Amino acid sequence: MPQEPVPWRAETVNEPADYTPPAVWTWNPGNGGAFASINRPVSGATREQPLPVGRHPLQLYSLGTPNGVKVTVMLEELLAEGHAGAEYDAWLIRINQGEQFGSGFVEVNPNSKIPALVDRSGPEPVRVFESGAILMHLAEKFASPLLPTEPAQRAEVLSWLFWQMGSAPFVGGGFGHFYAYAPARFEYPIDRYAMETKRQLHVLDTLLAGRTFVAGEAYSVADIAIWPWYGQLVLGELYGAGEFLSVQEYTHVRRWAEAVAARPAVRRGRRVNKVTGDPALQLAERHAAADLDTPPAAG
Repeated sequence: MPQEPVPWRAETVNEPADYTPPAVWTWNPGNGGAFASINRPVSGATREQPLPVGRHPLQLYSLGTPNGVKVTVMLEELLAEGHAGAEYDAWLIRINQGEQFGSGFVEVNPNSKIPALVDRSGPEPVRVFESGAILMHLAEKFASPLLPTEPAQRAEVLSWLFWQMGSAPFVGGGFGHFYAYAPARFEYPIDRYAMETKRQLHVLDTLLAGRTFVAGEAYSVADIAIWPWYGQLVLGELYGAGEFLSVQEYTHVRRWAEAVAARPAVRRGRRVNKVTGDPALQLAERHAAADLDTPPAAG
């Protein structure tokens, strides 16, 4: 049966000019882009690949992307608080090689996204996936002040934590993808997601004009979740897009980003599972605190 035309699409300009969406979408594995070799429209394991297990209570399987950095910073903050039980092994998952589709990883996270955590401190292993869930699990496990218990403060922290979880895909999967990773650059998606990214930065800048940290005067899991995305963005460390987005406009976000970046636990955690960028800041895997005790080389 013929479909009725969609009124708002009447003036649509196709790019490329000869492209018209088919009636039914089908997967084209060779569609280009930085992640074309691993992206696919179905879930599940593609290979038998058990996960390694180290000697610490917490086993992290991750990569030093913004979402991965959240968890390694959180673990280093807990260790800095004095929680010996937060010792962890951080195993590298090379997503560009499809290791997130290994059988062992899929058992921990059926969604095949990093980071994923296995908590082996109890009688039975507990899997935790999605970065926000991992932050909450760890904060509650160690009764950390990074997640307050007072109802109003807790609500504020959780509101901003979940703001990040819902908002960052527009920055990463939206702006970052079309600006830095897509096989070709098109004006419409870049403009759309740049506008949303700047709106979100303005939300943060307005907020941070009146408080020291995201949820108030105390550093929290909200800052740990937001900094790897928006903090690194305004510091010029994501997508090479600082000039394009005029990040210098967001002076309050910049002040906050620099303060968070200076924290010792952040400086340690951001190096873990990092295999790109400055070689002096890379540490592919972390299995002991001493792995991070040697300061990164200057340069």
